[in-house]
Amino acid sequence: MRKIGLTGPIGGGKSTVAGILHQAGVPVLDADRIAHEGLFEESAAICAAFPEACVGGVPDRKKLAAVVFEDDVARKKLEAILHPYVRRRLEEALARFEAEGAPLVVLEIPLLFETGWEKNLDGVLVVTAPAELRYQRLKARGISEEEARRREAAQLPPEEKAKRADWVITNAGSRAELEEKVLRWLEEVKP
Repeated sequence: MRKIGLTGPIGGGKSTVAGILHQAGVPVLDADRIAHEGLFEESAAICAAFPEACVGGVPDRKKLAAVVFEDDVARKKLEAILHPYVRRRLEEALARFEAEGAPLVVLEIPLLFETGWEKNLDGVLVVTAPAELRYQRLKARGISEEEARRREAAQLPPEEKAKRADWVITNAGSRAELEEKVLRWLEEVKP
């Protein structure tokens, strides 16, 4: 089974690419979705570490984001709680897909390089876009440029991600153009 990582900067188009791949029949594992589940599965540990970001014993995502994207120490503390959960769940899912004989699985992991996941994969696809376009997309999702820059600062710079990638797709045009690029890439990497 071939395992490909999918990553890139916030607003670059990772989730759109993941959706295109899913529609093309490729299994896609979403680390962010698993991390959101982990907020509840690991709520006791998170609320013990960040009581100011919890309501009724449950982490409040907005409050938690405000804390961890302002403070590197707090972010690392949250990652120390969530990353082992995410890694375990991804490994369990990969084992299932391998047992089912899936030829290719894509792992959408925003912090792929930051967590060292690239060592477990057969290649990495980075999806990126010009900064101004990324910030426009995020603004449309209700995230200010200032907030986007804070979140981006917690990750490797987009240029560094692109340097470390095996493949780079620039998402600066229409969805149809992106889909065409993704499907061409998929033909290239299919086992």
